[in-house]
Amino acid sequence: MKAVKVTGWILLVALVGIQFMPTERNQSDLIPKTDFMVVNEVPKNIESVIKTSCYDCHSNNTDYPWYNKVQPVAWYLEDHVEHGKEELNFNEWDSYSSRRKNSKLKSIISQIEDDEMPLTSYTLIHRDARLSDNEKKIVLDWVSKLKDSL
Repeated sequence: MKAVKVTGWILLVALVGIQFMPTERNQSDLIPKTDFMVVNEVPKNIESVIKTSCYDCHSNNTDYPWYNKVQPVAWYLEDHVEHGKEELNFNEWDSYSSRRKNSKLKSIISQIEDDEMPLTSYTLIHRDARLSDNEKKIVLDWVSKLKDSL
């Protein structure tokens, strides 16, 4: 029984201790000239859907939830956003080559059609990020036209 108490205290101290380890926040008020919305003159209804469902993980400005201040959740979110931006960063869109843009647009289409994006782990908490069938259709139609125009 004493070993269980000691282990519990060690875990509690460790959990409290990691709360003081900061994470790098992905926040910027700057909207660069290379941003997807700026470069492509995205219609407002589509812009709203993409910003709500995609920009937290795929831009330089994440709107963090309250639980981002709790470790180890903050580490998980930091890693998740970092990987999302490695795959696609909407803020850096115009710095991509035409070939890469085309590839990213194909990927967007495929992942929305296959319900791979936005991630289920994200939409469980961010219910407004879920795409309705109508939102999927308007985004897919617009992204397909954009891809064809490249």
